[in-house]
Amino acid sequence: MPEKIRSQRFGEFLKSKDTFRVYKGSRLLFASRKDKLAPMVEYIENHAPYKEGVTVYDRIVGNAAALLLKTIQCRAVLSELGSENAIRTLKSAGIKFHFNETVDCIMNDSGQDMCPMERLSLGKNPEELFRALKERMGGSVERKG
Repeated sequence: MPEKIRSQRFGEFLKSKDTFRVYKGSRLLFASRKDKLAPMVEYIENHAPYKEGVTVYDRIVGNAAALLLKTIQCRAVLSELGSENAIRTLKSAGIKFHFNETVDCIMNDSGQDMCPMERLSLGKNPEELFRALKERMGGSVERKG
């Protein structure tokens, strides 16, 4: 996807109420207004087998989201906010990224400590994280494929 189109779509995404979008080329595959990792988990649950080379627009990309982006074969992600942990994961996976702002780590809602999902993701590979999320959500996460 040409950079100009991706930038235009990112601007449209930022103006929208969506929290997460997935594109394959010019086709919108998935959009959600749910919070945190719920949209990505829903996309994983309902869109297997995954489309290769998708571009993702997300509000916040921490390490947990970066690991899950590896799972969905993302080729590029654009976000308002990303963490240094996410950058390391994305670079190791060869996923291109653009963050409007970068922070050391994603913080919890109170801003007093590291986000629980960021903490949960540290030292895990995508499959380990997905299993941990499934356990944390009471087994409601079911991966197809």
